[in-house]
Amino acid sequence: MTTRDVVFPPARHALYDKNRYSPAVRSNGFLFVSGQVGSREDGTPEPDLRAQVRLAFENLNAILAAAGGSFEDVVDVTVFMVDPESTFEAIWEVVPEYWGEAPYPTITAVGVTWLYGFQFEIKVIAKQRS
Repeated sequence: MTTRDVVFPPARHALYDKNRYSPAVRSNGFLFVSGQVGSREDGTPEPDLRAQVRLAFENLNAILAAAGGSFEDVVDVTVFMVDPESTFEAIWEVVPEYWGEAPYPTITAVGVTWLYGFQFEIKVIAKQRS
């Protein structure tokens, strides 16, 4: 088996160890980033929805930076939202703060019933810089 080329952000190592997953893995010129949530340093959810979305993007951006990239390198996005009918508008008020300029990455939005106590999660695939 090939050894995974795992990328860790500067903080939050305990959260990944506790839940047994890698924050991101490099493979064949791409960075596959696990779903990021708006967790505080202690791993608990940020209670305010908009602040939770901002924190999820900050956590995502920390991983992208640790890999030598940024959100501009993202080519594919999947977002998960609990109760999107009531949360979508609030979430999408925050997204443009991080999304950047066109052309935008692809996106798939999925409504879910449970996210480990969170209301929003974002996972991405980014092209690694040469």
